[in-house]
Amino acid sequence: MSNELQRLHHNSKKRIPLEQWGPYLSERQWGTVREDYSQHGDAWRYFPFEHAHCRAYLWGEDGIAGISDFFQNLNFSVALWNHQDPIIKERMFGLVNYEGNHGEDVKELYYYLDNTPTHFYMEYLYKYPQNPFPYDQLREENRKKTRLEPEYEILDTDAFADNAYFDTHVTYAKNTSTDIFIRIRVINRGKEAAPLTVMPTLWFYNRWQYDDSMRKPSIIAKEGNYVRALHARLGSYYLYYDAPEESFFTENETNQHLVTGKEQRSPFTKDAINNVIVSGKNLPLMRKRKHGTKFSPVYRLNLAAGETKDIYLRLADHKENEPFPAEFRQLFEIRKKEADEYYNTILSTPPDSELRNIQRQALAGMLWSKQFYHYDVERWINQGDGISDNGPHKQYGRNHDWKHLKNQDIISMPDKWEFPWYAAWDLAFQCIPLALVDPAFAKNQLLLIMREWYMKPDGQLPAYEWNFSDVNPPVQAWAVLEVYQTEKKMKGQGDVDFLKRAFHKLLINFTWWINRKDPNGNNMFEGGFLGLDNIGVFNRSAPLNAGMHLEQADGTAWMGMFALNMLDIALEIAMHDQSFEDTATKFFEQFVLIAEALNHHGMWNEEDKFFYDTLSVAGSPPLQLRIQSIVGLTSLFAVSIIKKEMFDKLKDFSKRITWFENYRKKNDLFWPNEEHNEKDRVLVSLLPKERLEALLHRVLNEAEFLSDYGIRALSKYYEKNPYTVEISGVRHTIEYDPGDSTSDFFGGNSNWRGPVWIPMNYIIIRSIRRYGRFYGEANRAAHHHLHQG
Repeated sequence: MSNELQRLHHNSKKRIPLEQWGPYLSERQWGTVREDYSQHGDAWRYFPFEHAHCRAYLWGEDGIAGISDFFQNLNFSVALWNHQDPIIKERMFGLVNYEGNHGEDVKELYYYLDNTPTHFYMEYLYKYPQNPFPYDQLREENRKKTRLEPEYEILDTDAFADNAYFDTHVTYAKNTSTDIFIRIRVINRGKEAAPLTVMPTLWFYNRWQYDDSMRKPSIIAKEGNYVRALHARLGSYYLYYDAPEESFFTENETNQHLVTGKEQRSPFTKDAINNVIVSGKNLPLMRKRKHGTKFSPVYRLNLAAGETKDIYLRLADHKENEPFPAEFRQLFEIRKKEADEYYNTILSTPPDSELRNIQRQALAGMLWSKQFYHYDVERWINQGDGISDNGPHKQYGRNHDWKHLKNQDIISMPDKWEFPWYAAWDLAFQCIPLALVDPAFAKNQLLLIMREWYMKPDGQLPAYEWNFSDVNPPVQAWAVLEVYQTEKKMKGQGDVDFLKRAFHKLLINFTWWINRKDPNGNNMFEGGFLGLDNIGVFNRSAPLNAGMHLEQADGTAWMGMFALNMLDIALEIAMHDQSFEDTATKFFEQFVLIAEALNHHGMWNEEDKFFYDTLSVAGSPPLQLRIQSIVGLTSLFAVSIIKKEMFDKLKDFSKRITWFENYRKKNDLFWPNEEHNEKDRVLVSLLPKERLEALLHRVLNEAEFLSDYGIRALSKYYEKNPYTVEISGVRHTIEYDPGDSTSDFFGGNSNWRGPVWIPMNYIIIRSIRRYGRFYGEANRAAHHHLHQG
């Protein structure tokens, strides 16, 4: 067993399978809902980028290539200055939602190069222009553009002209879990010598601003090139560093004069290091200061063309008489070799192939995207931020009915700049690749989102911080199965206890869906936009006119998939614990009723051979919204194969299913697609075989859904044939956009989605492969076509 696998095995035994230190620092804390105390919920304007360098955050921290402990008490990241910009580069810049012609977008060049699950080896690359960073130009040019034009990116500017930029490689190599060596390697890629100031930064998350009882932590200068960071909960840490030109201390506290216009009594504010570096402000005072809650040693470099310089630091929980022993550089090579050995063990792609490199770097990106997420909704509502009045608007505003939600955890984020907050279904998808490298963490994440400090007492899962009450598709049970099967394949044995823990909470969530999203009790489900931005002819989350009701094909299909996933989980557990046999029967019968609703209650269009949402209008016949999109393809997702040995062992389940089938067929009631093959396996799915074939015909049609890059979310047919429908005198139209969406639904930000959605493609491929395994030759052509795509 490799050293990394041994460390991972040790961590898997912990209650929370995490390293104390990791890449838990966000890349954007400004512009988030957590930091928004405005009257009208305008998070982007309330805490803009311009405040980030001088205003203390309340709910987390951010930085470049940063790390923190798992409660983010103490943070480390890298700051840079090219001797051109008005501010030092401490964090990533990007456009806010209303500035970009396609929504928010980070405007930087940075790369997650490598990482391991225990973060004993991590490598990050940031590219910093030697020319002035084009903050204003990026804003101005994007504002000029319409939604029909592509975004204006940093490479469209002259910021990197003639390769006049610095590569900043930040590499972490742990000696132990609480002893971390750091190498900052800067390379001048330009043709001429250029200056660069490097400021490795250590600071405390400012919790004392809202907790008067908390003892304020401190970072204190010591004799020699090191400081001691003392925190009541974390204890003592020591930062050792190469000899700098000088060092500066300040406080991680708001510059009130800049932010509110009030008198600023102390010069030692969050932006004091920025000010002294850029303009020399308060230089004598800053040189005298030997303590604070934010600290930077300063390295003023002048690099010749092509020159490389290294800066070394060490962050440890103990004092070292010789922090940089003669052989310390070898640790970086040792940890890199261990990372290579680890990935060679777990990945099946050829070691020297391009595919292996892509897969490894993609997994590194997943591991770099762990983030400390802090949000106590009750405190956020009841306490102000000391800047704005905490008026009654928040008592009835965003997330006001989620006061039980008290998050303070490490969570896998969709993106630590564009989405530095979790979304329930994104997290489920993220856990599937994470299971390849760290199944214990993947399981932890799936269970975490269902814990009582996340899940609402009525069983609803939080969608995302912009609106926790929104509804994401119920993919958690599917993800639980995927992660379970991945680990079972790796280890030869499945974690049934994990299935049991998840199943109990999923039962509560399933009940919430039944009670809240099936208002007519007919197994036809709603849900709103269900995460499917920019594919509806109107905003499916918007309230409809009186007398109108939307029954959603995807809401119903997702619930069919949920029921079938719960059946599969219950059967797997019942093979070890037969007390779960009854629940398997319950979910099979529930699945039958949902399948009946989808196939027999007006959602299938026989002429088009497609499933559609149906709009019910009082006094009028139901109106099918004949939009061929991923909404109608979600019916492919619910498919399961039940093995003969399950029927043989679970006698009561087998007997009940046989009775239920005979009863429904005898009374001419709907019975879902159920087929037996030569291996006595039973396929259960939402789709009768002829409807499956009809949908696959559309899926594999290049003029409709099949593209060179996967299955489109909306048929390409609408590129030249927009769909229009008139509802209550209002005309609604949708057309296919081959790139960024031209629709402003949900802020118009579709550059994170585009017309091909990887998670949907993954489920489609997994489902068709399952059909293919069952049907064999008859379905092999579709299986092959999708595999090649």
